[in-house]
Amino acid sequence: MKYFDASYLVRLYFEDSGWEKVRALAATDHVGCCAHGRAEVVAAFHRKFREGVVDSSGLTTVINNFLAHSRQNSYAWLPISEATLAGLIKVFESLPSSTVLRAADAIHLACAAENGFSEIHSNDSRFLSAAPFFGLKAVNVI
Repeated sequence: MKYFDASYLVRLYFEDSGWEKVRALAATDHVGCCAHGRAEVVAAFHRKFREGVVDSSGLTTVINNFLAHSRQNSYAWLPISEATLAGLIKVFESLPSSTVLRAADAIHLACAAENGFSEIHSNDSRFLSAAPFFGLKAVNVI
């Protein structure tokens, strides 16, 4: 299974930069993501609406497609457990002050680590630079 953050999941629905490579990677294995990634993906879809990339009908369609794929188990939605949060806190306690790590990204990284992933896939440079602190290899195919 491959762990995708929301930036990669959105590329499964929109032709953002690097979408071909992300879709090719997704076709090689099942895709997993932390449960809160669902909210991030829908928020990104709404951003596409705000920016005029899709109209309201297009927004509804893409959200419905995403929800249908989720119901069809196209994605493994991983829970945010107490162990996940404990791991996240432990990393923040020893994280260098020079490392920028948003809470949502830390949840992704801790969730991937807690669920036995060895690598994560994203194109977010800050997210990727924090991956080693969680014992994860950062991969960007874009």
